[in-house]
Amino acid sequence: MVTVSMLHTVNPAHERLKMELRLRGKSIASVARELEVLRSTVTLVSQGLRRSSKIEKALADAVGTTPAELFPDRYPAEESSAARKT
Repeated sequence: MVTVSMLHTVNPAHERLKMELRLRGKSIASVARELEVLRSTVTLVSQGLRRSSKIEKALADAVGTTPAELFPDRYPAEESSAARKT
């Protein structure tokens, strides 16, 4: 019997990133190999469960964007940080 606690929740942003990687001939595993880290570490960063600027940059580079664009929830907008400084 499957209980609610056993169900896997889908992370749409992570799934979208995996799709974008596949479209470019890459994968979570290939990024991990390039960085010489565990695939699970890259997955955790992609899912937002861990932070690593090195991995976030590598993932962003792999899909042709910036870490701030790929992970907007992790990087405050420039205007927000400027407003806080005043």
